[in-house]
Amino acid sequence: MIVEPFVALRGRPVGMRRLACAPPPLNMLAATGGASPPHARGKDPMLRFLFPGLTADPARGAAAFDAVTREARKAHWYVASGVPDDLDGRFRVLSTIAALVTIRLEQLGAQRESVALTERFIEVMESEHRELGLGDPTLGKTVRRLVGALSRRIEIWRTALDGGDWTAAARESLYAEDVAADAAAHAGKELRVIWQRLEAADAPAIAEGKFA
Repeated sequence: MIVEPFVALRGRPVGMRRLACAPPPLNMLAATGGASPPHARGKDPMLRFLFPGLTADPARGAAAFDAVTREARKAHWYVASGVPDDLDGRFRVLSTIAALVTIRLEQLGAQRESVALTERFIEVMESEHRELGLGDPTLGKTVRRLVGALSRRIEIWRTALDGGDWTAAARESLYAEDVAADAAAHAGKELRVIWQRLEAADAPAIAEGKFA
């Protein structure tokens, strides 16, 4: 499986702003997500049965993460919702949606699937930064900050789902600066739509990305 670039699409450069959620700059371009290349991944179930050591299963969490990515690429986040169409803004949308998916999986008792999604998130972040030439120990520190940003959003949305202020959660999760009320309201509405789809899905469907 080849994961298309999420944050900086080919031929469409974005501003190199600093992440509000992490001190160092976020540089996310293209990623294979740490998965095996297409030629190394056996799709035939018989081959996987006969030669398990020579064929690799698709990366755990890949389908769910790809669905999160598809949602985060939708133009309305950066138009009607007013999220800046730059590295910071795109990461904020991606991690916000990933947080909602993680919470729903936890509600369903799907711990394995929740962990797999987080692992995939880490793989993609690490792969994209390696493509830019970032190495240890800087790479590890950067990825840990990004994972911390995801964790903070999970806590934000747990509170919102427990009766907190949904619009306030959307503002904190998606925006680094103040935003117009109508933009924040639109973002909150779209996040509710995603949550309603997640509530209507079971754990296997979510793990397969069948909520986007």
